[in-house]
Amino acid sequence: MIQSIAELCELIQIPASALNLDKNSSFSLKVPQHFAKQIEAKNPQDPLLLQILPDLVEQQQNIAFSLDPVGDLKANPIDSLLHKYYGRVLLIISPKCDIHCRYCFRRHFPYEQAKKTHWQEALDYIEQDKTISEVIFSGGDPLSLSENILIDLIQKIAKIPHITTLRIHSRTPVVMPTKADKTKLLEVLKYSRLNIVLVVHCNHPNELTKDTLILFNKYKQANITLLNQSVLLKNVNDSAKTLEQLSKKLFSQGVLPYYCHLLDKVSGAKHFLVNDHQGGVLLEELRKRLPGYLVPKFMTEIAGEPYKTQLKDFK
Repeated sequence: MIQSIAELCELIQIPASALNLDKNSSFSLKVPQHFAKQIEAKNPQDPLLLQILPDLVEQQQNIAFSLDPVGDLKANPIDSLLHKYYGRVLLIISPKCDIHCRYCFRRHFPYEQAKKTHWQEALDYIEQDKTISEVIFSGGDPLSLSENILIDLIQKIAKIPHITTLRIHSRTPVVMPTKADKTKLLEVLKYSRLNIVLVVHCNHPNELTKDTLILFNKYKQANITLLNQSVLLKNVNDSAKTLEQLSKKLFSQGVLPYYCHLLDKVSGAKHFLVNDHQGGVLLEELRKRLPGYLVPKFMTEIAGEPYKTQLKDFK
């Protein structure tokens, strides 16, 4: 794991003096070796590098950007649980990620509440509300936890009769595939009575490697439905060509493009913003280039709304 600017700069062969670095950011650098090795050396504009490099531009303030852009805290009835939408709840089961993405909409979330000691209260809440049929694991990153901890929680959820689906959101399979290769966990998921959905998070085709292909094949053998969500990011993937390549490469590795999120307006991430008009132009171009099943839905989350909002057709 790389958590030092000096170590990263040595690996990518770019002197720190050539980068606009925020060396004292409260949201520190954290990037796995696997992901870092996919960054093109000597290229300060590499799309993978831009996602993880603390930049001084993050200090710029904007009234439209906030610490809680999607209203998580207002939908947080008990610690570690979010209940925004009918029929499903989200458990924040880990305060940690295996990578720090600079655009993360939860970069300011109070993760001190994401503790195992809060899980039983969350499970009681789920058991009492029979309208809930799906539980979503999020964080942080669920797959940053150990196999035994995950298995124990999954087995407790499977005992709640009205829960039919477990959805896991994780970036670990893409950025650190060896860590996401959890043999015991996959065995449990394969034979679980629950429908298992894994939503991975990949923004650029260069993030996908031979290691991710091997891992996704193991997931498919465990009867896991594989989807991808990405975030539309300026200078990272805001071109029809890049998004087309991403969809095709995901599909070649057995993952179906699902959502392309417009940026959640979290403080520190304004420089990644691609506006709705530009998003609409990209969506229209993707529809021309790809079959419908490879075109992700372009979505935005509006705090307080009962569902995510799909970007309207651009004409």
